Amino acid sequence: MKEKRWRIVSSAVGTLFLVMICLTAFIVLSSRLSGGEPTFLGYQVKAVLSGSMEPTFQTGSIISIKLGDMQTSYQKGDIITFRMEGKLITHRITEVIQENGQALYKTKGDHNNGPDLWTVPQSAIIGKYTNLTIPYIGYVLNYAHSKAGSALLMIVPGILLLVSSFRSILVAKNELEGSKA
Repeated sequence: MKEKRWRIVSSAVGTLFLVMICLTAFIVLSSRLSGGEPTFLGYQVKAVLSGSMEPTFQTGSIISIKLGDMQTSYQKGDIITFRMEGKLITHRITEVIQENGQALYKTKGDHNNGPDLWTVPQSAIIGKYTNLTIPYIGYVLNYAHSKAGSALLMIVPGILLLVSSFRSILVAKNELEGSKA
């Protein structure tokens, strides 16, 4: 009985691990093929690489953002992801300023002592945080974007599939021999 439970748990853990590797591979490969970030139904996943928004989300987490456009409006308290000086930044809006009929946003990281030195124009905003955070997966996603990580994402699932196939063949062979005896 214990052996049967062990096999069930082992199989479930192995399946979960394989699904996570395949999902990560899908995210990384689709972003490389599209030349940009993978988008699913208007949402993107971003890795958190700094602690400026702790404790809202931890370094190494992934967050989900709802993509916006030039017509999307944001308000004080919203957490937005924007591009500033070639970097992606996710901070909270502290003030909305109307200038020449356009909205500019003052932002601040929750963990930072003071507000950011810049204002964010609407055109620089990528999207708004959707309150979905998964801790630690950002480290994996960041590594997966490297050359070594991409290679690993291609090799590991293949090896796991081969091992699983050989194991299934051995189990079937043992069951067949057991039924003949």
